[in-house]
Amino acid sequence: MQFMLRSLSCAVLLALTPVLLAPTALSAQEHADAAPAAGPVDFITPHITDGSHLEIPWPNSHLAKEIPLPQWAPVHIGGMEIDFSPTKHVVFMLMAAVLVATVLISAAAASRTQHETEGRTKGFAGAMEAMALYLRNEVVLPNVGHHGEAFVPFALTLFFFILTCNLFGMIPYGATATGNIAVTATLAIITAIVVEVAGIRANGLGYLSTIFYWNKDLPLPMRVVMFFVMSPVEMVGKISKPFALTIRLFANMTAGHIVLLALIGLIFAFQSWALAGVPVLMATAISMLELFVSFLQAFIFTLLACVFIGQIREAHH
Repeated sequence: MQFMLRSLSCAVLLALTPVLLAPTALSAQEHADAAPAAGPVDFITPHITDGSHLEIPWPNSHLAKEIPLPQWAPVHIGGMEIDFSPTKHVVFMLMAAVLVATVLISAAAASRTQHETEGRTKGFAGAMEAMALYLRNEVVLPNVGHHGEAFVPFALTLFFFILTCNLFGMIPYGATATGNIAVTATLAIITAIVVEVAGIRANGLGYLSTIFYWNKDLPLPMRVVMFFVMSPVEMVGKISKPFALTIRLFANMTAGHIVLLALIGLIFAFQSWALAGVPVLMATAISMLELFVSFLQAFIFTLLACVFIGQIREAHH
């Protein structure tokens, strides 16, 4: 279970890095000033966007109370102004990192103790070990290639961190940090850096062939022509991979919440208890689908990261 412990090394980094890219949230007063005086109420956008407050259950306050988050003075770096004030998504990312670290460390310690005393793991520790071993043996090692053990901690961190962020959006008063494109973009950029560094370490100077197309099997004139034609295509391919990771995770996690909230909104649109059962049944079905999608998208992100690492490590063959 050593790789389970090593996988925690970048969990907090994954949680903190998106702060630099996350858009600055408006204060509650600014939202109030910007809101129209009358008209339909938009209750979907506040649930899928970032904010400067948290919601907690509270009696006699429409079942929820807003807790404002601290607002810090912006930091000026050159001509840039960066706001490091915590937002709702930042808080839930930190909670996800702490929860992942706590659960995996506890499961690893319990698994080690059970192996020493009983020779096998059982219960929750056994379930976590089975999930980690499945990802290691069926996802990471077959796709990353030879000597792929070094990438197991990174892949496990990606999976459990993204999964926890996805599931936080399923609980009442929660928020889906992976429904923020700044968060998914940061995860994709970190993955892209790992991919490129893995390619440089595995191929040495041969890494340049993943950027500049130079087919030695072609005649020299055709080789030069293909160099200018295909090299831009290679660069577009490098850019499209993190872009695809960003949009896939962001769109899937955002779309599920929009559909769910829209179905619930039908109850208030019809203003009829007789028709309330249909939206409730449809919303329940969407919730079950969204629960499946939370696991699926964490798995797909991890799988594609491993595939990209394996492709660039084997580029010289």
